[in-house]
Amino acid sequence: MGLPRATQAASMKRSYEGDAKNVIFLVVDGMSHGTFALGDLVKSRQYGEHLHWTQLYNQTERPYHRGLMDMASANSIVTDSAAAASSWGSGQRINNSGINWSTEGKPLRSIHHIFRDAGKKTGLVTTTRMTHATPAAFATAVPSRNYEDQIAEQYLEAKVDVLMGGGHRHFAGDKRDDGKDLYGEFRQAGYTVARNKAEMNAAPSEKPILGIYGDSHLPYTTDHKTDAELAKNVPTLAEMTASALDRLDSHPDGFILQIEGGRVDHAAHGNDVSGLIYDMIAFDDAVGEVLAFTENRDDMLVIITTDHGNANPGLNGAGPGYNNAPLMLDQLHTFRHTNEWVFSNMPEDPSARQVRELLAEATQLDLAEMDIEMVMKAMKGELATPYRAERTASSVLGKVLANYVSVNFIGDVHTGDYVELTVLGPGMDRMDSFTRNTELFDLMVDMAGVRAMAKSA
Repeated sequence: MGLPRATQAASMKRSYEGDAKNVIFLVVDGMSHGTFALGDLVKSRQYGEHLHWTQLYNQTERPYHRGLMDMASANSIVTDSAAAASSWGSGQRINNSGINWSTEGKPLRSIHHIFRDAGKKTGLVTTTRMTHATPAAFATAVPSRNYEDQIAEQYLEAKVDVLMGGGHRHFAGDKRDDGKDLYGEFRQAGYTVARNKAEMNAAPSEKPILGIYGDSHLPYTTDHKTDAELAKNVPTLAEMTASALDRLDSHPDGFILQIEGGRVDHAAHGNDVSGLIYDMIAFDDAVGEVLAFTENRDDMLVIITTDHGNANPGLNGAGPGYNNAPLMLDQLHTFRHTNEWVFSNMPEDPSARQVRELLAEATQLDLAEMDIEMVMKAMKGELATPYRAERTASSVLGKVLANYVSVNFIGDVHTGDYVELTVLGPGMDRMDSFTRNTELFDLMVDMAGVRAMAKSA
C-alpha cells in the first residue's frame, strides 16, 4: 500500500510556533508492529471495519505525517515505559526506571508544568494505575517509577485538571503506607472525586476531576465486556477520553492531554492474546474519538504512537498454503476472559479437570490433554523451555493457545524496535521520516508556543 498523497510535505500547510493551542498525545503502551496488524485484522474480520488509525492511512483528505521513532533510553537500547515517556515529558533521555530524573540524579521540569505555567489546562487518562509510569512522566519527577504514593501526591501539588484511571490503593488512606487520605485532600483542593462511570458523567465539567475506577489497573477489555458490573461501573478508554476532551476544550487558553492504552503492554508481557488484541482495539476507539473531535480544527496537534515494542506477536501461517490462519484467528471472537482472569481464578493446587474447565470457560476451546499438562507444569515451575523468559505460566498458556489461534509471541519482555509514529495538525510538516523520541517534546512545546516556560526554573 503506497502512502496517500496527503502525506506528502508539499500538501501540508506550513506551521509556525504557537499554532497549536491544544495538544493531544495518544500512546498505546507496548505496541509492537505485529500488535497493530493484529488489532486491525481482528477488528476488520469481526466488526467489518479497520482500525481508525489504519483508516487514517487509507484516506487522502486529511493530511498527516507517518514515520518511525527511536525510543532508546539513556542506558539501554531497550527502554522501559518510565524512561520512554520521560523522553517526551522532559525532552531528555534518562535511565530506565526513573521518572523525569536526570542521569545526574536531579529532577527535570515536566511538560505539565510548562503548559500549566503558560496558562493551559492539563489532563492524564489511562487504563493503568493513575500513578503508573506513562502518565506520571508528563507531570511528576521521582527517582524510581515505584514511588507511586509520591506520584499521587505530586499530581495534587501539580494541580493536574483531569486525572482518570485506576490505582485506588495509592489515594485511599486505608491503603497507603503513610495513611494519607488523598481523596480528601483532592476534594479540599476543589476536585470532584469520581469512583465509577456514573459519577464521572455527573461530575461538573468546570471543576477539576480525579476519577479512580479500580484498586489497581482497569480491567482488560475482554474481561470488561463479559462482566455486567464492570461494564456498568468502569468507563472505557474512549469514554474517559470523551469526558476529558469535553472538560478541557472549553478553556480559552488551550490544553495538553495524554491518553494511554496501557494494558496492551501488560497483555504482551503475559502473552495474553485476547487481552492484547481487544485492548488494542479499545485504544483505537479512543483514537477514533480524538480524530472525530479534531476534524476541521486547525488548533490541534495530535500525536499517536507507542513507547516500545513488547513480545513481538504476530499471526503465523498455519495449514496447507497457510489457509488455516484466518480461521484460527477468528476463534478469538469466542474468548470470554484473559490469561489474567484464568490465573486469578485458578485454585491453589488445581486438578487437570479444574484447569481444563477454567480454560474452556475463558476461551471456549477444547484444549488437548498434553496442552493442559504443559500449563500445569508451568504453574509449578517444572516446565523447561529453551528461552527462559517464556517459562511463566501465562507465557506457556500463550504458547499453547497459539496452536489454536495461530498468534505467537517471541518472548515476554520489551523490545528495541523502532516504533510507529503519526502526527496530525500544526508541526507535522516539520517531522522527518525517522525521529528521536526527545524530538516530540520539542514539537509540543514549540507548536504550543510555550518554549519560554520550558526554559524557566
